[in-house]
Amino acid sequence: MAFFKLTSGDITGFKVLFALAIMYGLISYIVHSAIYMEFIKPLGIDAPLDRFSEARAIEHVRVLSEDIGGRQEGSPGLRKAAEYIKAQLDVTKERAGSNLRIEIEETTVTGSFNMIFLGHSISLAYRNHTNILMRISSVDSQDADASVLLNGHFDTPPGSPGAGDCGSCVASLLELARLTVDSDWVPPKPVIFLFNGAEELFLLGSHGFMTTHKWRDTVGAFVDIEASGTGGFDLVCQSGPGSWPSSVYAQSAMYPMANSAAQDFFGAIPGDTDYRMFSKDYGDIPGLDIIFLLGGYFYHTSFDTVERLLPGSMQARGDNLFSLMKAFTNSSKLLNAQERAIFRASANESDNQQAIFFDYYSRFLVFYSRKQAILFHSIPVAIFLLMPLLLRLPSCGLICLFNTYCDFLKGMLYHASGIILAVVFPVTFAILRLLFCGHSMHWFANPCLAFMMFVPCSLIGLIFPRICWRCFPLSQDVSALASSKEELVDEARFWGAFGFYSLFTLAYLVAGLGGGFATFLILVFIFPAWMIFRLSVKSFGHQSLRSTTCYVVPLIPCIMYSVYFGGFLAVFLIEKMGMTGSHPPPYGYFVPDVIVAAIIGVVTGWCVGPLLPVIGKWLATPSIVQFLVHGSVLALALSSQFFPYSTDAPKRVILQHTIETADVDQILDASYDFSVVDSNSLLFVFKHAPEVAKELYINSELKFDTVNQSQHERWMGIFPISSLFSRSLKFPAKTEDILEQYQNFPLLSTYQPQIISTGGSRRVYLEFSLGSLKEVWVAVLNITGPLSNWSFANNMLPAPEKVGNGPPSYICRLSGAHHENWTFWLEAGSSEALRIDVSVMDLYLTESTKRLKGLFPNWMDITTFTSFISTYTF
Repeated sequence: MAFFKLTSGDITGFKVLFALAIMYGLISYIVHSAIYMEFIKPLGIDAPLDRFSEARAIEHVRVLSEDIGGRQEGSPGLRKAAEYIKAQLDVTKERAGSNLRIEIEETTVTGSFNMIFLGHSISLAYRNHTNILMRISSVDSQDADASVLLNGHFDTPPGSPGAGDCGSCVASLLELARLTVDSDWVPPKPVIFLFNGAEELFLLGSHGFMTTHKWRDTVGAFVDIEASGTGGFDLVCQSGPGSWPSSVYAQSAMYPMANSAAQDFFGAIPGDTDYRMFSKDYGDIPGLDIIFLLGGYFYHTSFDTVERLLPGSMQARGDNLFSLMKAFTNSSKLLNAQERAIFRASANESDNQQAIFFDYYSRFLVFYSRKQAILFHSIPVAIFLLMPLLLRLPSCGLICLFNTYCDFLKGMLYHASGIILAVVFPVTFAILRLLFCGHSMHWFANPCLAFMMFVPCSLIGLIFPRICWRCFPLSQDVSALASSKEELVDEARFWGAFGFYSLFTLAYLVAGLGGGFATFLILVFIFPAWMIFRLSVKSFGHQSLRSTTCYVVPLIPCIMYSVYFGGFLAVFLIEKMGMTGSHPPPYGYFVPDVIVAAIIGVVTGWCVGPLLPVIGKWLATPSIVQFLVHGSVLALALSSQFFPYSTDAPKRVILQHTIETADVDQILDASYDFSVVDSNSLLFVFKHAPEVAKELYINSELKFDTVNQSQHERWMGIFPISSLFSRSLKFPAKTEDILEQYQNFPLLSTYQPQIISTGGSRRVYLEFSLGSLKEVWVAVLNITGPLSNWSFANNMLPAPEKVGNGPPSYICRLSGAHHENWTFWLEAGSSEALRIDVSVMDLYLTESTKRLKGLFPNWMDITTFTSFISTYTF
């Protein structure tokens, strides 16, 4: 009966609300189709040979991820993958015509350098990592000709078959190499395909190419292809130096997927790509970093299989890359390293500024330079500042003009407060909800639930200023103007919103960021929409829904883009919340829900905000607010019925079999160490894995203060990834099967007497043996004490790090198989002892560890390895 008590204004408001819900629902359906590549028709295995075929590429992925399996450093699969890639390239070479020159090389790379990774300073030393290269050029080409490099890695992280990351990348390059040969296209400039075998070990393969290979100085442009998921949006995440690479992409991509905002936020996401080595750290090569971003649930997990690849994704990538390859090789700006140096020395001005660009539903890409952006993005600010003059002069005086400015500023504050509250309200709702829930991230396996939970309260925040201040406090004297009060209020609210977006757009540009196009696009459409609305009011009046419709319809292209970009951003971040880290209490439990609530609040404000100046009056009624509150409460009740994880959205658990050793054959301690990488702690894990709890003799009253904590020092083998862990737990393990599997443990010893200089420093010569370990991924040295120099990284020490509660130390990662032991020297600045904590990560598992891993439920992904830790003083 409550419905019949609604006023006519309430009924109109509900009509507007439901009409908007239908409109945004239809747009969301279109967006889902676009970002998941549902509009792309993959070509079959029998497709013409002059076309890229996703089906042919997937056959390569199947071999790499199923027939070969894991391709981690230290495992047999990595060598098998290299042999398979080399064999496929040889077959492609045999098909080449006489007008092509094809060179294939398999190289091993060795080196050492310092880098900052995940905000931590470390040193890396490596040896005998495999890179495979193919160079396709015309028979008339010269060795020094500028070339285009396409890079992808074929190694995988521990525990993953690597179909998406990065079997899909290798398969795409293999199919592209075949296509280059079979299409009868002769590249005007050489094309190099680099299959690097050590990306997951912190970009070692690309570092080896950039520091040792003979073709490195010929590269004039590059495209690095990566995967942070299993397909979908294949976004240009980084481009540069300068605007040329993104300009080439804008002109050539068949299905453009790029926006300049991605580069603004890329550094905030844990991880890095080979783009860094080519374009920043060890080269200044112009290039693009193109990454699969959806399907992030399966990234670096055992669920990264062929079946998880999103159809159409590799087809779109292949078509884009072939067009891009042609465009780069035909460009007059393609220069080798020597030509680039000469050009930059002679150029009057350098092209170091990033352009502004964005795609529209992968149909076309809008591109303009930063100089043009300064002009374009300044125009709305000028319009906002001049509009009071145009509206009030010469009929009104300066006081009237000043009052108009005041009203516009009040309108800006109203709009800004609504946008802010659209974020604050869902964040508050998320925090309050978690106070009464047993676990967080209910929305993780069901992203739609996150929108159901947070959009209604975000809408309440948007209209809250209107509810609190129903009567807009006009500064202008209505009696002195020809307009009605209602018209002046609408005018102030619209121009306030226009001013807010104008200043935000310009501020974004001034800050040197590239995402201002998002609000600039709003300004491009909101101004004509307002003009049409003002004309419609003269015909239909303020209270007519026809006038409101005349405002909303011109804004639909803008709203569609906002939902497209904002929806993708929200889905991407929801998928990544499963690996953002287990932050320490008391606030860590709230982090994922707060982030998702805030992002959905921002997206809601972005998508609905432009409509507020006109539709706000229909929505700001007690009945609408009550309805939205009830919707939020209902979503809260429903959310508690959803489990956070599933086989399509697995829970990530890290299991380390830790063996503390002394000498080559003594075990001091053995344990199973556990950690997680999201906000649902190990208590949640053991509660839902009773068989594991039983095996570890865990009772139902498990609490963090009743078991041994696993300190950060025990996780040194995966530093700095271990910085994402908190409240890790340690349980005792038996040692019998360890002694059965290993004859010798890793050992660090001196191989010649130390040398003491006249200045008091001493040099210690060390030899490091890996013992009888079977599948070594990496060894890590954590050195504390008066270290003043060493033989790694060209005798350059990185910045000291602090691991857990330990003193500042220097960290070096060693990787790469060799029949000889590692030898190196350390120099101490005084007679004080050097302490070296050694951690060796072995991918081989004992039978008891395999059995323990198998007890976990199938919706958990268990990354498992063995770590041998030992301590030495010299």
